[in-house]
This record gives sequence, structure tokens and C-alpha cells, in this order.
Amino acid sequence: MIGHPIAESLRGALASVGLDPDAVVDLIARALAEDLGGGEDVTTVSTVPDDQRSRATFGARGAGCVAGLDVAAAVIGTVCGPGATFHASVHDGDRVAAGTVLATVEAPTRSLLTAERTALNLFCHLSGVATATAAWVDAIAGTGAVVRDTRKTTPGLRALEKYAVRCGGGQNHRMSLSDAALVKDNHIAAAGGVRGAFAAVRARAAHLPIEIEVDDLDQLREAIDAGADLVLLDNMSPTKLREAVAIAASHRDATGRKVLLEASGGLSLATARAVARTGVDFISVGALTHSSPILDIGLDLVTVR
Repeated sequence: MIGHPIAESLRGALASVGLDPDAVVDLIARALAEDLGGGEDVTTVSTVPDDQRSRATFGARGAGCVAGLDVAAAVIGTVCGPGATFHASVHDGDRVAAGTVLATVEAPTRSLLTAERTALNLFCHLSGVATATAAWVDAIAGTGAVVRDTRKTTPGLRALEKYAVRCGGGQNHRMSLSDAALVKDNHIAAAGGVRGAFAAVRARAAHLPIEIEVDDLDQLREAIDAGADLVLLDNMSPTKLREAVAIAASHRDATGRKVLLEASGGLSLATARAVARTGVDFISVGALTHSSPILDIGLDLVTVR
């Protein structure tokens, strides 16, 4: 029952949004194996005739932003095989109301019910991340600041969770430790200071973007003087953030080089707009991926034959 290849069109859809189809298929296989526990879906096999087919709908039980339609379709394709159909009624990134039908599926009932929980676990989680991101995007709309995620992701789900952030209107920070450098307080301590840490990373990886995390305005000045083009301002009040923006702006006036600033730490939806209005370029929010509640989505059989 488990292990059908997904359609090439679906592989193309996953790739088109920056997801690795092979990685998604591998994740689904591991999730299904975990759910089956080396056996069979005892309840479904016991209660559902082998030749029964059903039509079912994925429906939103709450308002939110959708992410993961193709992932859910890949679960259905993997379990139910080429005889199943999956028709989406909305698109990833769409805002939906409670009661909205998100997709319609037709498949053998047994395999559909076996696929149900894995499909919903991923679909609900990714839509929850997108919904939370959309709330932050709305909170700072019109300020010029951009919401970004962090590496505080669920192990094994980073690519999917960061995709969900994009669906919600946010922007991804670095995807891994190797595609960009973020010099944090422990790196600064180990290297003996901001300037030394920046110089060491620049010497080893001149081709990569380098961001430096600072705790105060003196470190900000040091980071700018060292050559940083992006500085993360950790746990600063709006007053301090405005001072930081002024310091960066005065440096640009003198040199023409723009230093981008990112606020992080101690942020909430209630304070997001005040922080964004200080003039920072980015607001990074770890909670998008480590603490977002799911968007409640259900799968309901509507026709059985």
C-alpha cells in the first residue's frame, strides 16, 4: 500500500517553489513508517471494504493562510497511488475563512484513511506557520520593514517550514550554517571582539554575506567600521533601535555604503509595529517556526461507493 511514486507533475510543482521533491518524498516515507509502526492500519483494514472508494475534502476549520497543498498531495499520491486524484481549490499563500474547502480527493478509502494523519500533520503545521507569518506581515504593513525567520526550525522540517514562511509573506534568513555567516555573541567572545570575528569570517568566506549580532551601540559602531553590511540588533528597545538607525544612516551619508539593520529578540505582535517604525530593515522572529500553532484542517469523506 505504501511507496507509490508521486507524479512528475507534482515533483515539478514542489521543485518550482524551492522544495526538493526527493527530500519531501523521503520525509513522507519516514512519517508513514512511523505511523504504521511496522504493521498495518488495523482499524481501517478491519472496517473498510477493500474495493471501496471515497471522495473527501480537506477543509479549513479556522481562518488562516494556506501552505502545503502539494505536500499533502504528495502524501496522498505516495499512499494511494496513481488511481487517486487531488484537486486543490485554493493556492498556497491564500488567506481563507473557516469552512473553506481547500482540496478534494478521490481515492481507495483504505489508503486514503491511512494517509490522512500524515497529510494533515504536515498540512496543518505548514499552514499554521504561514498563518503566524501573515499576522506579523500584517502587523508591520506599510513600515518598510520585512519579517524574516530564523534557524529555530523543527529538525528535518526546515525547508518546509521556511517555505511556509514565504507563503505567509515573510522572507527567509539563511537556510543553513554554510550559505551565510551570522557572527553571534559567542563567536565574538571566542574571537576576542567584533572586529576580529568579522575579519576572520571575511578571510575564510569572502563570497558569503556576513551578519554581525551586537548587544549595544558601541558594538554597532565597531561592526560598521569593520565593514559589516548587515547587523543584527539583539534585544534593543525601540529607543535604542532608533539610535541605531541614526548611526547607520550617518555612516551611509559619510561613505555611501548602506548598512542594513535587523531587530531580534523580545519581540511580540503587540510591539512589532513600534519596532518596525524605528526604521530597521528586518524583524527576525524565531516563533514563526518554533512556536506557531497549527491551522486546524480536517479531512471528511463526502461520498462513499
